[in-house]
Amino acid sequence: MRERRSRERIIFEILSICVDGENVTKIVYRANTNFTTIKAYLNLLKKKELIECPDVSLRLYKTTAKGIDMMNRLKQLQQDLDELIV
Repeated sequence: MRERRSRERIIFEILSICVDGENVTKIVYRANTNFTTIKAYLNLLKKKELIECPDVSLRLYKTTAKGIDMMNRLKQLQQDLDELIV
């Protein structure tokens, strides 16, 4: 049985996907989740200024500098946790 992903892992994946800008459909498919879940995460990440939608007409979401910093910290935390488990 497949292990459930944590909220932090999903946030990391969304931030990674949006580094160069991406639309909602591709975010859903690449993050392997559904539109309802992604919309909630996108709203949270926009509110916290971790992603932005610079061109509303294209609806492309892009990771901000603050989001990239968060993504790097989440990646480091995951690596540190992996070292503890091994």
